[in-house]
Amino acid sequence: MSQTNISLFAQALHLIDRNAFAKIVKEHDSDKHTKGINSWTHLVTMLFMQFAGATSLRDISNGLRSARGISAI
Repeated sequence: MSQTNISLFAQALHLIDRNAFAKIVKEHDSDKHTKGINSWTHLVTMLFMQFAGATSLRDISNGLRSARGISAI
């Protein structure tokens, strides 16, 4: 896939070292009691919220669905 087909949001996520992030999560045992959402998913959601200027959970949910090509409810 060419770089022009990757969204700006995806490009920003590629700047985060996933191995370093996973190491920090493991060191702090952050995912120990997760129920459906892990630390990486939480980070991505919070970054999306900031970039999109979302003001509600519905904004976040619909925006992430849209980014994945799923129609909003």
